[in-house]
Amino acid sequence: MADVSDAGIDQAYQDVRSDKSDTNWLLLDYESDRSDKLVVTKTGTGGLSELRDALDDSKASYGYARVTYSNDKESRREKFILVVWIGSGCKVMRKAKISVHTANVKEVLRVYSIEVAARERDDLNEGPIVSRLRKAGGASYDGV
Repeated sequence: MADVSDAGIDQAYQDVRSDKSDTNWLLLDYESDRSDKLVVTKTGTGGLSELRDALDDSKASYGYARVTYSNDKESRREKFILVVWIGSGCKVMRKAKISVHTANVKEVLRVYSIEVAARERDDLNEGPIVSRLRKAGGASYDGV
């Protein structure tokens, strides 16, 4: 099991979810290579592109982001995504624990529309993610 008891995780989660905050993403990393404790290592206001740049190829990390998009000229939607990142240089034993640890992360980062399994930075390009969010959101007025 992953240790997700750090109070900073819930604070960062609430910050990303808050309409009163500009923070729109957070990143959780393991405290050390041998630890199963997750801590908030970064937060930001620059959206998916900034989150993508914050990822480390040698690590497994968890991200949570608010994604804002328009369905048409009249509407604006905000949805949340959970990102499970496994960098290309991530150690084998860490990879082996990810599926179990993801369940623990979902207990604290509870509300999201889609989960994005990312192995390379291009998996976090905004276009395909917005397309998935539109499909998951139900009402779509532009034929997507």
